[in-house]
Amino acid sequence: MKLSVSGRAATAAVVAVATVLTGGSLAGAAPASGPSVLAAPDIPLANVKAHLNQFQSIATANGGNRAHGRTGYKASLDYVKAKLDAAGFTTTVQQFTASSRIGYNLIADWPGGDPEQVVMAGAHLDSVTSGPGINDNASGSAAVLETALAVSRANLKPVKHLRFAWWGAEELGLIGSRNYVNGLSTADRGRIDGYLNFDMIGSVNPGYFVYDDDPTIEQTFKTYFAGISVPTEIETEGDGRSDHASFKNVGIPVGGLFTGASRVKSAAQAAKWGGTAGRAFDSCYHSSCDTTASINDTALDRNSDAVAYAIWNLSD
Repeated sequence: MKLSVSGRAATAAVVAVATVLTGGSLAGAAPASGPSVLAAPDIPLANVKAHLNQFQSIATANGGNRAHGRTGYKASLDYVKAKLDAAGFTTTVQQFTASSRIGYNLIADWPGGDPEQVVMAGAHLDSVTSGPGINDNASGSAAVLETALAVSRANLKPVKHLRFAWWGAEELGLIGSRNYVNGLSTADRGRIDGYLNFDMIGSVNPGYFVYDDDPTIEQTFKTYFAGISVPTEIETEGDGRSDHASFKNVGIPVGGLFTGASRVKSAAQAAKWGGTAGRAFDSCYHSSCDTTASINDTALDRNSDAVAYAIWNLSD
């Protein structure tokens, strides 16, 4: 997650309600209050952690990071691409330049589904230069990857077209995702029913935060967490700071999950979620200690399952 913060519009809640009333997004999605039409799979935590271990090994072998323009980033992208190619996805690598270094996005399309109704899920793959970036954001990258692989294992045949993405140069200002969105025609932007963003979903002292941008996507995640008796809060710390902003800024409905960065967990939050009050959600945010040792397995497991739940429900 990048550092700069943009403000939240005061009227967001009113706009969200208006969107629901006018049927403004994700038409045809399963009713948020109703049962899942297709049962989403349990995403194996061991598989997600295996991806994290690979990203950690890549960082260790490449100067301690997986940052934009560095060998660790390209090795991370090659790892993800190889998994997706073997699973039957159509993958595309997009190249761009930022800070005089070559960057890459990876886009993976699952065959089938209505190309006029696209559901996307994505995560940024780059770290900062100061560390391996395992929570920020190998956690989101691994969960999206394992969900994509679960789609393949299930031979899922969704009504809508599924597309997954791993973004470069997010830490420099959302450059990879913005490059992708800016390259879309107006018609192609209109074909994206929703973009789901996963940036930092395994914080060591976690909270459970849900984006409140699109009401259908928001309620889908809330329904999942209610089903496992985990309370959620509206996400505010990362508003405008991750790749969903690139989509939101051109009118594409967005949503996502977050477990917290440098903000401090309150006593009330510790009472409902556990963990330690008075400490940051992620004390290793943008630091060299953002390693596999600084991941909360329970949060990673719950959020990975939530990724799959949303993909299965919103694409049907």
